[in-house]
Amino acid sequence: MSFSLRPKFRHLSSCLLLAFSASSQLTTAAESEQATQPNVIIFLIDDMGLMDTSVPFITDKQGQPEVQKLNEYYHTPAMEMLASRGHRFETFYANSVCSPSRISIMTGQSSARHHSSQWINPRKRNEGPADWQWDGITAEKITLPKVLKPAGYNTYHVGKAHFGNQKSPASDPTFIGFDVNIGGNSIGRPDSYYGEKNYGKGLYQVPNLEAYHGTNTHLSDALTIEACKLIDSSVDEKKPFFLHFAHYALHAPFQPDPRYVDKYANDLGSEMPAYASLVEGMDKSLGDLITHLEKIGQAENTLIFFLGDNGSDAPVDGRKGDVVYDIGSSAPLRGRKGTYYEGGMRVPFIAAWAKPNLEHPIQKNWPIAQNAITHKSAGFASIEDLFPTITTLAGASSPADHKLDGNNILPALAEANTASPRTSFLMHFPHEHRSSEFTVYRKGAWKLVYHYNKPAAEAYELFNLLEDTSEDNNLANSQPEKLKSMAVGMLNALDDADAQFTKDKPKLP
Repeated sequence: MSFSLRPKFRHLSSCLLLAFSASSQLTTAAESEQATQPNVIIFLIDDMGLMDTSVPFITDKQGQPEVQKLNEYYHTPAMEMLASRGHRFETFYANSVCSPSRISIMTGQSSARHHSSQWINPRKRNEGPADWQWDGITAEKITLPKVLKPAGYNTYHVGKAHFGNQKSPASDPTFIGFDVNIGGNSIGRPDSYYGEKNYGKGLYQVPNLEAYHGTNTHLSDALTIEACKLIDSSVDEKKPFFLHFAHYALHAPFQPDPRYVDKYANDLGSEMPAYASLVEGMDKSLGDLITHLEKIGQAENTLIFFLGDNGSDAPVDGRKGDVVYDIGSSAPLRGRKGTYYEGGMRVPFIAAWAKPNLEHPIQKNWPIAQNAITHKSAGFASIEDLFPTITTLAGASSPADHKLDGNNILPALAEANTASPRTSFLMHFPHEHRSSEFTVYRKGAWKLVYHYNKPAAEAYELFNLLEDTSEDNNLANSQPEKLKSMAVGMLNALDDADAQFTKDKPKLP
């Protein structure tokens, strides 16, 4: 059966280009003041996997971006523009569920080390080790906003938080160091994306957006308006800002955005048009944010880190009638949110100056290659790398006893295919979920998965990701020496992180 998709526009629409061109000419004196510290934005998308965009992240053998079927389905022109202005990684890792990733971003630590290794149910403790950190970020924990404030930054949180349960102080982002919180509490999803529905009710109502209740303002737009207001206030104070802008989109419920839903075919499943409309609404938010930065003269000294928090949860049915598509929500990657395969762990990542200018003094200090991508053979990076990267940018520092699992990736962002400083990645999940009780350890080209709930003979999976992107070939039996060395590396990493377990530690093969 043929795979029919709506026509795909490979370039920005002329209207959007004109809008960005016009706004870029509104440069004000603020941009010429040559600030010494950059503004930093983390633009974090919930449940956004590597394929939920028209921007291709998979490369061919020559290292060039290769458009996949799912890239042809989505329409994300602002992401396309950001990618053209900056640097993306083909392989960038998060945890396979949200709260561990969000806390890793804030702390620079792996889920094995910070112990909030499961998504945080706001009402009751999830299954897992008896003392796993269900409260999330505790008072003594060092976080990005805590170390950026002494360096002179205003620190703002907008959108989804999910840093602690309903009774934990960390449910309020101001507890972990943010000056202002708009929209964040203990919930991991909204009850509604619609202003007409007041963005939900009860526990699952998005807070601090009462001004938009009863209006036709989509949640993604309301959060964007509030983010721009905060940026303006920091500019008025003549202080640099750190904005953690964490969209609730693309998390379920998959409620259609009426502005975009009609342009998407339902070839992939009945809920896919609604999902894709949430993607495009998120993309509009990105475009609106960049336009605002250009308008107020802050684009040249604002660095944007765009990323997802775990793999895709796109509602791809995978079949139509009796015909099964050769595609999943993360194709050609295997798996999705909540799994140990690459589709559950790999997320889009773009780092870009909102308006590149090689002559700008800050950009001279911290150059970001334009329209660049780091091929998988040059290495990988992860959410843990944001903490040391951003503190380096800001001239901030964390206490010496705050153990980091991340690396400063600014040198790797300066030009395409510069070797990443990261050599390994650990994801530890001693919990029940879509995939349960596992540890993932990546080193170089190799990836190891250990299953705590399987017999010893089936406990290990081993993949060479440079040769087997789709993880079709388990080499655990055919590569015994590599299997053993990877298992030793995993055990050492777990010990170093003081990881928690519900069952016995892994045994060497």
